[in-house]
Amino acid sequence: MDKQVIISVGREFGSGGHEIAQKLSEIYKLPLYDHNLLDEMVEKTNLSNQELRALDETKRSKLFSRTVRGLNNSATHNVALLQFDFLKKKADSGESFVVVGRCSETILKDNPGLISIFILGDKEAKIKRVMEIYGLSRVEAQAAMCEKDRRRKQYHNSYCPGKWGDSRNYELSVNSSKLGVDECVKVICRYIDARIAGM
Repeated sequence: MDKQVIISVGREFGSGGHEIAQKLSEIYKLPLYDHNLLDEMVEKTNLSNQELRALDETKRSKLFSRTVRGLNNSATHNVALLQFDFLKKKADSGESFVVVGRCSETILKDNPGLISIFILGDKEAKIKRVMEIYGLSRVEAQAAMCEKDRRRKQYHNSYCPGKWGDSRNYELSVNSSKLGVDECVKVICRYIDARIAGM
């Protein structure tokens, strides 16, 4: 790819956002950054991969978080900043990639190659998808969906001025329940191709 392209994918739990991001990564032959960011961060911290995953996309607690001379005592906050720094360095180096969540639509908003997308879905369709993928009952799936989205919202809103899921923070918002994952990918690709052509 001649031009730098960074595809940021925000998503509701159960919307198929991660699957869409994977397909975009494959189509455009770009690396995908999601939980695998943590694998690269293990070497830079004193935390294990398991500990980092527990802190991943977690809201920072302002009550118990203090910054003194640029150092913060909150592990959650420090993990988030490490991820933001990782993404900024990748972007500043000219690398093209796909990234899922991690406030990327805000962290990288000044990069001219950024294309930000948000994947949402209808409640019933998301519940059904979560039930099928994770083998959960309807009650369990709905509870998991609510908890995951609550955490993502709190995490995002604690670091970003714009609200999580607000269409004004993204170039394109797509309801995957209307077309299904594969058709959504086709629509998104048409948008991405048009954006690349105009860069």
